[in-house]
Amino acid sequence: MSDDKPTIGYEQARDELVSVVQRLEAGGIGLEESIALWERGEELATICQRWLDGARERLARAQQDDQSDDSDEA
Repeated sequence: MSDDKPTIGYEQARDELVSVVQRLEAGGIGLEESIALWERGEELATICQRWLDGARERLARAQQDDQSDDSDEA
């Protein structure tokens, strides 16, 4: 996966990942479909992680900016 912004939003990826996990846990599907679902789940987990990492970076930058503003005022 590239470093570009994911093509689907965090909530959509999370919801689809939950659905994939539920289908895998329920069983009753063939090996090929199970493998395809597992691979899709891995993709979705990566997308979710990228969204979370991006949010964490944005929060860290905002906190640094806020601290810089506070030290400039002192």
